[in-house]
Amino acid sequence: MKLKAIFASIALLTTIALLSWGYQPKQDSKPEFFSKNNMAIAGYDVVAFFTEGKPVMGNEQISLKYKGANWYFSTNENLAKFKANPERYLPQYGGYCAFGMSKGYKASVEIDTWTIDNGKLYFNYNMKVKESWVKNQQEFIQKADNNWKNFKH
Repeated sequence: MKLKAIFASIALLTTIALLSWGYQPKQDSKPEFFSKNNMAIAGYDVVAFFTEGKPVMGNEQISLKYKGANWYFSTNENLAKFKANPERYLPQYGGYCAFGMSKGYKASVEIDTWTIDNGKLYFNYNMKVKESWVKNQQEFIQKADNNWKNFKH
């Protein structure tokens, strides 16, 4: 009985020491939204994927900080649309590779791999990965949706 109390005390003291030194369990270190040079989605206008059907580079003068990321837009109209309903335009899985998320990890993307499915914007790591993604997209979306819920944002 005395031995159990000693071990419990050691465990408690170790936990207190780790917490006081700022130790935190390992979490995903990547930001919630995929970004390059502090620009969400590498500075592309997320609204333009829906309205113009193609990637359009945003303008630093027409930007907004949202959920800790800098979002750039090509027009004031697109900025207004985003402000009115950001969830409508935000890329799935923070703009990280949708195929990668279906496997349980965040991976960078190439912008030209974008897809809109069911009103949602997806990106992939590269065109070869996108080829795999589109072959079984609905199953991958279901897996990625489940995996995304488990990430700390």
